Amino acid sequence: MELVYRTVTLPLAVPWRIARGAKEEVELVHVSISHDGLTGHGEGAPNARYGESGVSAEVVLDHAGDLLGDDPFALEAIERRLADLPPHGAARAAVDAALHDLCGRLAGLPVWRLLGLDRTGPPTSYSVGIADPDETARLAQAAIGRGLCVLKLKLGAGDGLDVERVRAVRAVTNVPVTVDANEAWTADEALELLPALAALGVECVEQPLPAGDPGGARLKARSPVPIYLDEDCRTLADVAACAERGHGINIKLAKSGGIREALRMVHAARALGLGVMIGCMVESSLGIAAACSVAGLADRVDLDGNLLIAGDPWRGVELIDGVQVPANTPGLGVHEALSRTR
Repeated sequence: MELVYRTVTLPLAVPWRIARGAKEEVELVHVSISHDGLTGHGEGAPNARYGESGVSAEVVLDHAGDLLGDDPFALEAIERRLADLPPHGAARAAVDAALHDLCGRLAGLPVWRLLGLDRTGPPTSYSVGIADPDETARLAQAAIGRGLCVLKLKLGAGDGLDVERVRAVRAVTNVPVTVDANEAWTADEALELLPALAALGVECVEQPLPAGDPGGARLKARSPVPIYLDEDCRTLADVAACAERGHGINIKLAKSGGIREALRMVHAARALGLGVMIGCMVESSLGIAAACSVAGLADRVDLDGNLLIAGDPWRGVELIDGVQVPANTPGLGVHEALSRTR
């Protein structure tokens, strides 16, 4: 098999602000793997939160091609060989997705069928970045106008207006709302805020505390709102500890390293009585297509990354009645529509 990769930078539709900072563009890594006249494609979104960048992804991908072998279906053996490389969730996710896309194309089946899963999962939430309450409400209304039917509000600005943001959205819509603090609250702050958020109908809160915060178990025991853990949960090795701190986990392929690890995490979560969210970074439709292939296993879906990009260069995922629906064609069902590399 032959592997080639490139790093791309894509502009966002609007500036994106969460508790850790703001950005106007996103850096992604695209991988293509060819075998027997066909090519599979995959994407990873390096995340600075985990010390990743396009440069660090390239260091891993420079060596990954030599470890693939000549059988794209030997996924277990390939994964063992790749384990000798430095850990890098985004690079591994891109290789994993490209291999699954290639296998699907060779078999003539969509990846979701190849895995024996349902084609679709629940409606995706749409993330609204941190803004003042009035702007948050406006952005929420705009999202609903695009056919989205679940909202996720980014909180944790540290300005005392987190509840007001939710209240402003509640004044203009009654669609389901979740919130994500991205590690910004202390346990005491969360215990003060969560009753007010519950009263406003917030369905769950994502990562209210910093990963590993010692107040996690206490907060879970007292929270009136289900807690889903994101930054606390990167790979399978983290799932057991999450059962002490949360009611569910957010699985992202760019964190876990791809579809295979995500499946292991789903089954571990279920065994521990945890809810499952399939989420994403800010990604193009190439990355979202891979996540859609396992979305049928989720209780909640947060696959809106491609909707945040201005000029998505990939096609293959369709938003239908708020659900991100993967193609019913071989592999991930994606094709490149245009190039915005630079």
